[in-house]
Amino acid sequence: MAGIDKVALVTGAGSGIGRASALALQLAGFNVVLAGRRKAALEGTANAAADDGGKMLVVPSDVSDEPAVLALFHKIRQVFGRLDLLFNNAGIFIPGAPIEDITLKDWNEVIAVNLTGAFLCAREAVRLMKEQTPQGGRIINNGSISAYSPRPGAIAYTTTKHAICGLTKSLSLEGRAYDIHCGQLDIGNAGTQIVEAIKRGAPQADGRMMPEPIMDVAHCASAVVYMASLPLDANVQNMTIMASKMPFIGRG
Repeated sequence: MAGIDKVALVTGAGSGIGRASALALQLAGFNVVLAGRRKAALEGTANAAADDGGKMLVVPSDVSDEPAVLALFHKIRQVFGRLDLLFNNAGIFIPGAPIEDITLKDWNEVIAVNLTGAFLCAREAVRLMKEQTPQGGRIINNGSISAYSPRPGAIAYTTTKHAICGLTKSLSLEGRAYDIHCGQLDIGNAGTQIVEAIKRGAPQADGRMMPEPIMDVAHCASAVVYMASLPLDANVQNMTIMASKMPFIGRG
């Protein structure tokens, strides 16, 4: 793709892993589309961009809303005319609780953002990547350690992340003939505001509360850039990056 400015879309780009990854991709030379619900947070990401990197485009979007996703991709076509990378990162948690205390409203909200949102963005990314010249591109799904091993009281989040594994594999299979490749980044205990409480104590499978180590979110961003920077004849299908001493191996 020599001579072509690469374009990346990062969802959930207003904070945490999304912000760190968007800034790292921009510094690596990608033009980056910043999507998320909060315009001010997205603008904060854009304002933190390096002077010598790619362009930043703020597009406030709710990934769980189909018209909003269609409008997002219309804007990408209008401004850049192509998309080389989708980082499907947007996701939400709800407070931990046993299944009998989870309301249908809460369940549906988690499914809508974490799973339906990833599907809608992937669907539109594939459409654009098939149409563009040169054809092809890459999708990276933010899986999570919870894609393999649940935490207590997190049935909705865990279910969506297990489903992301199926989405990743299906996208890899369907996209193969069109040079559209999909990989999954499974992250454990990155230092974002969402996991701040884990440093003080997190519920364990045996009922204990135990503080867990966390890692700098910059390491997640570095992993995204590595996966994104590979030529299309190579793909990281799955990568796990985690705080080295967190209880994952043997969890449960």
